[in-house]
Amino acid sequence: MHDPVYEELYQGHTIKIYHDPDTENPREWSNLGTLICWHRRYRLGDSHRFDSPEAFLRDRAGVSDQSDLSMEHLRDRAERKVVILPVFLYYHSGLAMNTIGFHCPWDSGQVGYVYVTLEAIRTEFGVKRVTKALREKAEDILRAEIVSYDAYLGGRVFGYVIKQDGEEVDACWGFVGDYEPDCLLEARRAVPAPSPGQTRESASAQARAHP
Repeated sequence: MHDPVYEELYQGHTIKIYHDPDTENPREWSNLGTLICWHRRYRLGDSHRFDSPEAFLRDRAGVSDQSDLSMEHLRDRAERKVVILPVFLYYHSGLAMNTIGFHCPWDSGQVGYVYVTLEAIRTEFGVKRVTKALREKAEDILRAEIVSYDAYLGGRVFGYVIKQDGEEVDACWGFVGDYEPDCLLEARRAVPAPSPGQTRESASAQARAHP
């Protein structure tokens, strides 16, 4: 196992936080959205059959290959049937992804889309009509899925190991995103409560960080 990225003593236990060595791709989870990407060097997102962004938008918009519509008009038509967000990739000394774009014009650009059909939204939420508020909620879910995938691409997935007197007493893995606060807080919650003979003051005094 690699060296921990963070270590502290807490209530008589040692908490160590590591990069997760066996990270699961978030695109294998049960996602609301579908993430489709095109990149000459990297295989990203979900598998799909479209050879270009234009082919994808034409399919979602329900227009033929012979129609003379701009990409903007194709997306406008597609949005009648889907909730869709652009996806951008930054690829310099690692990968990063978001739905708003990056400031660097040389090592970044739009790489695809994340979307969900209105039919899938109606099924997911048990409604007959997709309101503006529900569209916005779906967009928030799509953004959150990209945040998780970005953390996966950037290697920001962690786990903790708790030891007492050199013996492992608990461990948990798969915390996506920065290890603070979720992974560290969960590790602290997993530490057994102080024994009756240990005062709250002494238990607190044992906690110190070793970043």
